[in-house]
Amino acid sequence: MILKTVKASVRHSMLPAALCLACTTSLFSVHALAFSLDDVASQAKELLDKPYVAPASTLPNELRTLQFADYQKIKAREDNYQWADSKTPFKLSFYHQGMHFDSPVKLNEVTATSVNEIKYDPERFDFGDLKIDKGAVKDIGYAGFRVMYPINNKDHSDEIMSLLGASYFRVIGKDQVYGSSARGLAIDTALPSGEEFPYFREFWIERPKAEDKHLVIFALLDSPRATGAYRFILRPGKDAVVDVQSRVFLRDNVNKLGVAPLTSMFLYGPSQRSSKPNYRPALHDANGLAIHTGNDEHIWRPLNNPQNLAVSTFEVENPKGFGLLQRGRDFAQYEDLDDRYEQRPSVWIEPKGDWGKGKVELVEIPTPDETNDNIVAFFTPDEQPKPGEPMEFDYRMHWTKDERAQLGNDTAWVKQTMRSAGEVKQPNLTRKLDGSIALLVDFQGPSLAKLKPDTAVTSNFSVNDNAELLDNQLQYNPATKGWRLALRFKVKDPKQAVEMRAALVEGDETLSETWSYQLPPNTVTPQ
Repeated sequence: MILKTVKASVRHSMLPAALCLACTTSLFSVHALAFSLDDVASQAKELLDKPYVAPASTLPNELRTLQFADYQKIKAREDNYQWADSKTPFKLSFYHQGMHFDSPVKLNEVTATSVNEIKYDPERFDFGDLKIDKGAVKDIGYAGFRVMYPINNKDHSDEIMSLLGASYFRVIGKDQVYGSSARGLAIDTALPSGEEFPYFREFWIERPKAEDKHLVIFALLDSPRATGAYRFILRPGKDAVVDVQSRVFLRDNVNKLGVAPLTSMFLYGPSQRSSKPNYRPALHDANGLAIHTGNDEHIWRPLNNPQNLAVSTFEVENPKGFGLLQRGRDFAQYEDLDDRYEQRPSVWIEPKGDWGKGKVELVEIPTPDETNDNIVAFFTPDEQPKPGEPMEFDYRMHWTKDERAQLGNDTAWVKQTMRSAGEVKQPNLTRKLDGSIALLVDFQGPSLAKLKPDTAVTSNFSVNDNAELLDNQLQYNPATKGWRLALRFKVKDPKQAVEMRAALVEGDETLSETWSYQLPPNTVTPQ
């Protein structure tokens, strides 16, 4: 963990304050802009010394009671985007307050010489057929904002980043649609005491130059037990990349601190079939948690939609990466023309520097439908700062459809995990269900494809004592030029989870990532 001392006078660490006030234009060109992460950290530190004040809502009742379909009628006017008349390809549009988005966030534009508030203007919106008293909303502020950029067509501005609600944000690259989300910070997630949701109360956005290929956003985080300063550098492209710098201060002790938290949705898929008939073979924004540990092990944990809240922890030291991935890019795997799950990005966190000892934690929450984000993943450090002490975590986020990039060419991956009722072949070759559970795990990748089918590949397999293993077979799969692991087992205590791990090896050489599977308690497999 990067646990550094931040000086109390962090506002201008390179120059004395008086000299900074006298900076000329040439000096501003050296130091780029009149605002920095240190400025936000100063404000976060000031908040730390004051009692927490929850955001106050000034939303008129006519907007608070809007139904979702009516809220969607409020559209940002393209001719009134921030920087609409500028040559920069970046534009900003704004979210209007409404429904449960009832707290304003302060927005500011940063230039080389000034910081100016972006004030609310009802003329930025088309309200459709809604009857809105513009006089009553003239000073209410914005709920959040979007970043617009011509990612798919140079003549059209696409929405590539959304910042709305608490500290949530979503990003997409070329030919992607929104799926998983990220957050600034998570506190006490999945604990009986209840989760605390820090929120971004103020943003500062650097006005980009015409030639800039990136956008810089600063954010001030606040909550009853934490404050923080964040700097995001958004780089659009085939994959969207976001560099994150964070400086967090705790007002009070927390039980669990979630760093670089990700949120997603998993309803069902081949590893857990739908309990009701559905033409979609799978419905999820991500189907697995991937971890690259400090000792170079790659772990793949398929996601579940459990019957009860489930929390899984993976001990790591100085992790090289983790993320919620959407493995499977064929339309036939989803068959959904409206929501296009095959185009939803995976999100990969690449830590910068040493994060120290801690855990990657996975939280899985039961959900009856796809409207709920029921998956959360984050890093939680073993050593947390004392209240008032600064904590720094820097990382790079990859919003990508190339899930295999973090593995390289030398490590095979799990293409799919399939779960079904277990069966045995009778003497007459017919199959009969025997009350067991079957798992089929397909491994593939360049490291396997180059091997001959008769290569002595074996599985390094283990299972906890809550399962009676009935069958364990590994065979070459000519269709994928990989190997398929077939397992069949009976659960001893249905109220307890079954934990399994497997990796392919050839002699002393590990060929694949580690498949780390959990069959949740009270699992019912369709017969």
